[in-house]
Amino acid sequence: MAGFREIQPHAGRDDGVAVSICSKAGMNLGPFSCGVGDRFGLQGRAQIEAFLMAKRRGVAVTPVWNKSHREHSIIGTTPADVRREAERAVKEAGWEGPFFVDADHVSASTLEPFLADSDFFTLDVAAALAVPASAEDARSFLRRNRMHLEPIESDLTDRPISVPPDGGIAAAMRVLPAAREAGALYRRVESVKGANRFVVEVSMDETDRPVAPFELFVFLCALGEEGVRPRTIAPRFSGKFLKGVDYVGDPQAFLHEFLGHAAAIRAAVSRFGMPHDLKLSIHSGSDKFSLYPLLGRALRRFGLGLHLKTSGTTWLEELAGLAEAGPAGLRMARRIYREAFEKREKYIRPYATVVEINAAELPTPDEVDRWPADRFVAALENNPSCPLRNPHLRQLLHLGYQAAAGIGDEFLSLLRESMGITGTRVTRNLYERHLKFLFLSD
Repeated sequence: MAGFREIQPHAGRDDGVAVSICSKAGMNLGPFSCGVGDRFGLQGRAQIEAFLMAKRRGVAVTPVWNKSHREHSIIGTTPADVRREAERAVKEAGWEGPFFVDADHVSASTLEPFLADSDFFTLDVAAALAVPASAEDARSFLRRNRMHLEPIESDLTDRPISVPPDGGIAAAMRVLPAAREAGALYRRVESVKGANRFVVEVSMDETDRPVAPFELFVFLCALGEEGVRPRTIAPRFSGKFLKGVDYVGDPQAFLHEFLGHAAAIRAAVSRFGMPHDLKLSIHSGSDKFSLYPLLGRALRRFGLGLHLKTSGTTWLEELAGLAEAGPAGLRMARRIYREAFEKREKYIRPYATVVEINAAELPTPDEVDRWPADRFVAALENNPSCPLRNPHLRQLLHLGYQAAAGIGDEFLSLLRESMGITGTRVTRNLYERHLKFLFLSD
């Protein structure tokens, strides 16, 4: 297939059977993987315990510790800190499976500090989607790839996925710059890490509108031209994936879209020589309880893989555990809420696309100062059956790690003292409400 770099596709098959050029010993992500965030570097052991629990139940889920440049800058950590915590956790727990450290949402301006210590790179190309290619560039791309972009027949969808005659140029104009940006980033990583010695996710989720399955198919074709071989891909889905709260939208419509994207991926494996284990990734994926049963059944029925990013849910469990740990911990939790409330506009600004906080639904800090620990935790926890649950407070406190980072040593000292409580909460939340619910439950 002219135009695609270093691939040997199996022509005429859309069943996902192709030889991966990325999968080597030590770089095996597996069908199921989960991104976990550990803002303050204290919960690695508690997190790996959740993965061990899943493994004992017969399901291997690969842990991926992710942290973005923004989070490192706010907290004052480095990628080397994440690497050390991950290695310490897996050694202490006796974890024998693969694990990864993710340079989360990196771009050309933030990539370099991650190259030494990361082996998983989430290449964020969403901004490039807003800078379209020329119509002539798009037409040229479609002409040379006409045979590769024929309709997809798949058991995952009720009708073929095809690039519409009136939508192909617009789709190519939208995705070509993003694919080229991914290519430049990929080649930079490869020049430092070496071929087949890292895992790549391409992320286009933080954009202004959903990515249709046919657009993803065109994008994967463009990635093939660039020689990019991702192992996971994160489109923007329909509905809303907000930080730390349930999915907002129609779960059945989401599932239909998800399966359409999965069909596009299967076709890309066979037609464009993408890695055989290429799979979808869901960002802001924690606490999406209305989706997990549907997703889990689909994964098992169709033999699909998934990468789920859960990042901030661990921080919220730390905060709840801190409030439960005693008077000093509760005072600290209230203090974090007060600062987050007072600085909410600043804290929300960089996360504006992934939170929806109604200030009228937020209790005042003075009101929260009167709450006992159980009342604070009830408002914070994402328990659908609890009438005291407050998703607006939860989203604000999701961003409240910025306040905790500013408090510094006083906060960290209390967090270390409460490790027995917080660690138990972290393990239980990650296993019971995420790994088990999604990957093990019928």
